[in-house]
Amino acid sequence: MAQPNRVDHILDLLNRDGQVDVISLARFFDVTEQTVRRDLATLCQRGLATRMHGGARRLASTASLSYEARRMNNIAAKSAIGRKAAELIPDACSVILNIGTTTEQVASALTKHKDLRVITNNINIIGLLSAAPLASLVQVGGMVRQSDGAVVGDDAVEFISRYKADYAVIGASSIDDDGAILDFDAREVAVARAILRNARTRILVVDQSKFEINAPVRIADIGELDFIVMDGAPSAAFAQAAEAAGTQIISAG
Repeated sequence: MAQPNRVDHILDLLNRDGQVDVISLARFFDVTEQTVRRDLATLCQRGLATRMHGGARRLASTASLSYEARRMNNIAAKSAIGRKAAELIPDACSVILNIGTTTEQVASALTKHKDLRVITNNINIIGLLSAAPLASLVQVGGMVRQSDGAVVGDDAVEFISRYKADYAVIGASSIDDDGAILDFDAREVAVARAILRNARTRILVVDQSKFEINAPVRIADIGELDFIVMDGAPSAAFAQAAEAAGTQIISAG
């Protein structure tokens, strides 16, 4: 069995049983224990499992991980996505960024731009950009979610509605093959929707692990986006949905 299919099968076993062990998997797939450990490492890097002695146990979703742990998941892919997304944004324009570990990588790449006018509901991005050569830096007002530094709620939505940015950059917890863009927290989703409504060009930044996560709250459909920057090619169904909607997918792979 090829590695991607084997990893998918292991994920099914994790979802069914809650945990798996290396020795049993090696026998089941007729591969070495080292091969199974690499497969489990892949699932752990994607935030879908956590290692335990002799195997791994299920993580239902990235919502169960701390923000710092999510920041380190797929860090190389997120960094590449951040750099590629920053290439879409010229100097001396306005850009609004929401909460997310991948949007933080975009902000990090934007520190080399000049005269940007930046608006964000992400307190972490304020820290990243505080010394950058910006024209202005605006912190969205509202209730701070202490777990990750996101400013959410009705006050944040109203605050964002005062602006019209040239570019919006948002992240998401989950993407579906049909083109749905999803997250877990309805308050965060309300802010993301406000950001999209109040921008001329809309960019989604996500890594491919988001195809493997199920979140219940819809941010947008693929047709509401101009660009999607990913770390590789999406599923065929998602690519077809993007083509039908006129949304451009850019690979940072």
